[in-house]
Amino acid sequence: MVKNQQDKEVKGLPEFVSRQVTQARRYFFDLRPQENRGLSLICGGCERVRGDYRVERSGFPFHCVELVAEGEGDVLLEGRLSQLSPGVVFAYGPNTPHRIRSSAARPMLKYYVDFSGGEAAPLVEAAGLGGGDVLRVTPVEELVDLFESLQRDASSEHPAAGEICELLLRLILLKVRERTQPAREGEPRAFATYKKARLLMEQKALEWSTVGEAAQACGIAPETLSRLFRRYAHTSPLLFLRRRRMSRAAELLLDAGLKVVEVAEELGFSDPAHFSRSFKQVYGVSPERFVKEVQGVASVRGRTH
Repeated sequence: MVKNQQDKEVKGLPEFVSRQVTQARRYFFDLRPQENRGLSLICGGCERVRGDYRVERSGFPFHCVELVAEGEGDVLLEGRLSQLSPGVVFAYGPNTPHRIRSSAARPMLKYYVDFSGGEAAPLVEAAGLGGGDVLRVTPVEELVDLFESLQRDASSEHPAAGEICELLLRLILLKVRERTQPAREGEPRAFATYKKARLLMEQKALEWSTVGEAAQACGIAPETLSRLFRRYAHTSPLLFLRRRRMSRAAELLLDAGLKVVEVAEELGFSDPAHFSRSFKQVYGVSPERFVKEVQGVASVRGRTH
């Protein structure tokens, strides 16, 4: 299996994989799965798309689930147009016409996983993603963590890695079902405030380092901001800001090829060691280890296609 390769290292990307991206981390399992398998992982990854990103297909060879982590756009599924924003999950499968577009002003960062097998359609239906339905899950960070776990385990060379990734896929679909945000009385105003604050924090995360700065810019008290994030994101505003800053750090390490000390300076850290500790709190490994894991695993193993 080909695992966790950067686009520049992958020769002959499958036709169905979009090239309209500015940054991508992808992994490949089995592009020609056995027909009698209950559930087979095909491929997946994380993509930061271009502002002009537009994918329009009359069908797709596999089942696919996508999660929007940042940015905005829209998706047309089975004739129904839905808006895309952080926390939105949607799915499509074989013979499902679909169109996905990104906002030019706020390009999306999204995760996806492709899979097939006899259990694929029932699992998608059970998650509430059948029939062109688009769901909103909260906290989105919980789903992001699962997609990141899938990304990491896809690069493992252990014989059990395939089984672990299959279980993670099942868990993602179960979590979608569990974490779908219910419509409750009194929610719209509070949720709208949270969305507005979150959007502003996404845009200014590289400039702010404290909850006080974020709350003041959002026009609400720090206690209110913290309460909204605990309620809808199950995290704190400070951890949200840290995750956004470290996401930018990962891009600078991988795409720009900057050194740790250069990234630390770019993000306003006076001490590279402090930056490395913050990075490890988010990604679980040091910046150096992160780069090695993403760029260094470019081997072909397991089954030959």
